[in-house]
Amino acid sequence: MSSNQLGEAIRRAASGIEVSGVNLSYGRTPVLKDVSLTIHPGEFFAFLGPSGCGKTTLLRLIAGFNSAQTGQVIVGGTDISTLPPWKRDVGMVFQSYALWPHMSVAKNVAFGLEERRLPRDEIAARVDQALDLVNLRHLKERRPSQLSGGQQQRVALARTIAIRPKILLLDEPLSNLDARMRVQVRRELRDLQQSLGITTIFVTHDQEEANTICDRIAVMNEGRVLQVGTPMALYDRPADLFVAGFLGTANILQGTQSGGVFSLRDGSAMPAPAGSPEGPARVVFRPQNARLAGNGAAAEPGLTALPGQVIHSEFLGAALRYGVRIGEDEVLVDVPHQAGETRLPAGMAVRVLLDHGRARFFPA
Repeated sequence: MSSNQLGEAIRRAASGIEVSGVNLSYGRTPVLKDVSLTIHPGEFFAFLGPSGCGKTTLLRLIAGFNSAQTGQVIVGGTDISTLPPWKRDVGMVFQSYALWPHMSVAKNVAFGLEERRLPRDEIAARVDQALDLVNLRHLKERRPSQLSGGQQQRVALARTIAIRPKILLLDEPLSNLDARMRVQVRRELRDLQQSLGITTIFVTHDQEEANTICDRIAVMNEGRVLQVGTPMALYDRPADLFVAGFLGTANILQGTQSGGVFSLRDGSAMPAPAGSPEGPARVVFRPQNARLAGNGAAAEPGLTALPGQVIHSEFLGAALRYGVRIGEDEVLVDVPHQAGETRLPAGMAVRVLLDHGRARFFPA
């Protein structure tokens, strides 16, 4: 069987995952709270959230290393909740890679196959096929200490792929790499996942990693799944203030909604969506969803003009990011950079022009 045939075998085995009503506690401490979600066959899915939110615990639950007090994990229509890890057809790449330092690359990749007592010829063939998929066959006799961090990560992937799992689980696999290598390896991960078509779950606290390589993301906090969606849907239409603030840079201003009008603390006002609840609220908008204009600029249809004062600026290459004081609040506004343009000075009076159709409103 060639590496292409190995990929086809893995693609055919790809399975969907259903997590239903999972609650997991360590003693009296709840770690996962009524978690339910669906992952489609062949999907590249991320669990994203801050440290301690439960994302790795949920990954280990799917792998069989944790047990829930309630709920089910269903893979390909089969309830695997009570099966031990070695009977789940799930492959996991750990954050530390967990390579045997005294073994060659080939021996590391062969380890899981030898534990399954496969014939020697089949083990050798599968090792070569897996190493071909990650472009490391020429390094099969080296030991992990003779490899770069990115190469070690690919060996860990090859070891997992060699057993032909239905599900691939990745526990922050890029965290040990430097920034430049992370960018390269995450592209390789995406390309490999796409070529194999294997259902993959990627755990990370880095939103850029999740946004660039995953089809959909589950944002988690304090043991709960807050929202599931594509990276762009989560960014543009966050379900609550936590998701809005965690994904990208967001301006969040306090105010009050009444009679279809949102009033800021400095007295400025803008239209509120129909049916918005009355009372204290927050408006959320991204730096690129606002513009800057001179203090005397006329209002434009569909835009709310908020008077403010420039307090600082940062050059980001493609844009200048201005910090603008509006009453008691500071907002960030990204202005596309054009060669030859003059930076606005601190202290300058401006108006922040906000497209209120792109703003999101939440109860306080």
